[in-house]
Amino acid sequence: MSVKIYLDYGLTPHTVFAGDPNRNLPLAETALSVRLVARDSWVQLDGSEVDIERAQRFFSELSTLHQLRGGNLEQADFEQVLKAYRDRRDGELRALFAERVRVSPKKREILPRTRMQLEYLNAMRTRDVVFGIGPAGTGKTYLAMAMAVSEFLKGNYSRIVLTRPAKEAGENLGFLPGNLEEKIMPYLRPLYDALYDMLDFDEAAGLISRNVIEVAPLAFMRGRTLNHAFIILDEAQNTTCDQMLMFLTRLGFHSRCVITGDPSQADLGRNEASGLLHAETTLRQIPEIGFCRFGTADVVRHALLEKIINAYAGQPNSR
Repeated sequence: MSVKIYLDYGLTPHTVFAGDPNRNLPLAETALSVRLVARDSWVQLDGSEVDIERAQRFFSELSTLHQLRGGNLEQADFEQVLKAYRDRRDGELRALFAERVRVSPKKREILPRTRMQLEYLNAMRTRDVVFGIGPAGTGKTYLAMAMAVSEFLKGNYSRIVLTRPAKEAGENLGFLPGNLEEKIMPYLRPLYDALYDMLDFDEAAGLISRNVIEVAPLAFMRGRTLNHAFIILDEAQNTTCDQMLMFLTRLGFHSRCVITGDPSQADLGRNEASGLLHAETTLRQIPEIGFCRFGTADVVRHALLEKIINAYAGQPNSR
């Protein structure tokens, strides 16, 4: 069976395949079990009736996402839709597209890319304490940052506090060159990177200089009470049980905190228990606290990352 479909206004084979038809057209053929020929403003589908109907829905979803993205489909957008169809989860796409996190007007809205990401956003909207636990590349920190910026810009919180333990791969702050600020900057850089995706550089720099947005190592949280703040603790797998308790008890009036971490990437000593896993076990029965467990199927970075994580998961720990 052969069917020719004409793309919606503004779409071409170049844009519908995220600017790279040579790469993405064969990927779509494999995932959809059809043969595709793309020309001008149309795509020809060859395959069984069932597969062609499914492929038609696929291109309809791409058209919807193209409109939501303001006429610009990126590789990650294309892979999100294709992955959903490959895994027979295309029925959840409409729910994902309906949920949007609005950040700076100069930045694109943030859309969840998996069902767990959607649950994570909903948990952050409804609970004062939320844990996002799972492998790298699943959007735990990125979505938490998006929600923090969105809620701040709406006026729901008067400040944003971003923190993470300064413990990476066995390094020690005392052995790094420079003053204290220069020593801690490498540990906090990933938080700045996510922040600059939500706000213009000058806008973010101005808020940081006025201490409206604070980025600091976890040790600096001791003894404080954080009121009217959206607080994010990143890399929480590197906290001890005592540090996790210290952080959680910083929560003040009208504040919300999100804790993210990947238990497989802990840099604690062999005899140190992770405060993240201990908190999950200890606090799971408290209904006001949300726990979202991500898996490799939720990886939304480079498509190869999911395969890499799965490959390493099957190997003995090399540490």
